[in-house]
Amino acid sequence: MNNRKRIIAILAALPLLTGCGAFNTATESSSEPSTAAVSHANDAADDCCKDSTKDCCTEPADCCGDDAAAALGKPEKTDINIGYLNSTAHLLAFVAAEEGYFKEEGLNVTLTQFSSASELVNGLESDKLDVAFIGSVPTLTFASQGHEISVFGGAMTNGHGYVIKPEFTDKDEAGVEVLKGRNVASVKNSVQDAELQILLRDAGIEIGEGADKVNIVYFDSQKDAYAALLNKNIDAASAYSPYTSLAKSQGYKVVYYCAHEKALENQPCCRQVAKTAALSSNPNTYTALERAFIKAYRFTQTDHEKTVKDVKKYINIEEDFIDTEVYGGYSVSSPDPDKKGTVTLKETIVELGYTDDFDIEPHYNTDIYKKALDSILAEGSDDIYASLKEHFDDYE
Repeated sequence: MNNRKRIIAILAALPLLTGCGAFNTATESSSEPSTAAVSHANDAADDCCKDSTKDCCTEPADCCGDDAAAALGKPEKTDINIGYLNSTAHLLAFVAAEEGYFKEEGLNVTLTQFSSASELVNGLESDKLDVAFIGSVPTLTFASQGHEISVFGGAMTNGHGYVIKPEFTDKDEAGVEVLKGRNVASVKNSVQDAELQILLRDAGIEIGEGADKVNIVYFDSQKDAYAALLNKNIDAASAYSPYTSLAKSQGYKVVYYCAHEKALENQPCCRQVAKTAALSSNPNTYTALERAFIKAYRFTQTDHEKTVKDVKKYINIEEDFIDTEVYGGYSVSSPDPDKKGTVTLKETIVELGYTDDFDIEPHYNTDIYKKALDSILAEGSDDIYASLKEHFDDYE
């Protein structure tokens, strides 16, 4: 099968890959996903208290959540709906479900796949979703437009880049200079686009048509931008998990990984987002959720093989691609809300003209994460949890 046919086949197998940064500017009256929802209950994980082979019942708050509930207060709401996009970036939710961490915290969680950030925000505002994993740029844009949503945790840092046809470079990570004179497919109001504009600005490269400029051609979704590489008039395209791995498997070269660019260090991608009012009215529920995400993060650091299999149940791509995207050094999937990094990004997209300046404070809640992490540390710390504490103290 030639490259063109292989790409078409892969795209056909990956419907609705819109990504953590994609922002659909169309106004939509319905928050229903455009394809069949993908739901996973927590019943795959048995109650550890009933498993005689495990000693978790001797550890505080790790079995059934009784001690945690006593210390933190019982969740105000136990049936929780979480929306995510078809990306490995949202693996904390997948692992928390598959490894039983939601259940440990007394929560019954349903995960549903959506196709765009706008659908996710509509889901939150219509109370069909309690949590949504949304890209940082569309989250900031929505907040600036008056949507009452707030970030309360993280999902992934970095994880983006651009790929180019091999006839334009014979090596990976050649840098944005190879984009001069090229037509580049991207997604407007996405973190991928913002990062490209930052690097072009820093390199003194103008956007537009011409031999010394980069012509950015905008598409509605990451899927469409990637598919545009089949067009002879498109030379390069934005990419994020899992598109970068897919592109490399097809012979494309990587222009850059944002994780390897000094200007893009600690770039927040996807965030945990909820209605602002819900975080205030149901603090125990969101603290329990965050505890599950934190436990899931620890699991991803200790069991790579099982993490990949957990992700595979929600993101149907080859396990090798999942392993590369999650553990290849191009991204970090962390629950830390990383307020400092997001505030910096907000200031950057204001400079780039994405949105007018606005007060981010009402749209950022770090108390939930702090309370959840502190409660876990009080039960007994280790190097992984300690590293989360250190990072939070540095970037809160």
